[in-house]
Amino acid sequence: MPKKILATASLAGCFGCHMSFLDIDERLFDLIEIVEFNKSPIDDIKKFTKHCDIGLIEGGCCNDENVHNLIDFRKNCDVLVSVGECAIMGGLPSMRNWIPLKECLEEAYLNGPTVFDCNEKKIIPNDPDIPKILDRVYPCHEIVKIDYFLPGCPPCADLIWNALHALVTGRPLDLPYEVFKYD
Repeated sequence: MPKKILATASLAGCFGCHMSFLDIDERLFDLIEIVEFNKSPIDDIKKFTKHCDIGLIEGGCCNDENVHNLIDFRKNCDVLVSVGECAIMGGLPSMRNWIPLKECLEEAYLNGPTVFDCNEKKIIPNDPDIPKILDRVYPCHEIVKIDYFLPGCPPCADLIWNALHALVTGRPLDLPYEVFKYD
């Protein structure tokens, strides 16, 4: 059986879901037998070099670069999985959704307690090379079609392993309560 091609990315999140992915521990050796990583921080491939079977997305979209990367993943992956609460609902970054963007930027660059004298010219960065911040943080499914959702902050390693192994091998997804309970 040819290896499935897997890609991963972290958008507006904390990278905790990737850390949980790495927590599958010795099962990584089993995974390497059945998948080939493409664009991913795991192998440091920055651009897609081929079409992928599965894409795992962590984090929501808070800027135009996140949106571009997510759309690129949708185009280059047959199956796209939102991993973790930030990808599914916006997570902690979406706490700013209740505050107008202008107010957020002013607090961060002009009026915040840590600004002190480091921004004497009172400039809010607006260089075209800096990704443009969106009006709010968007969960991935509001930008592109998502095929599967793995909840948790972060999802436990067993949930990620069970889902990924099922997707790669074509077996039914077996998600017992124990792999996603939070009590």
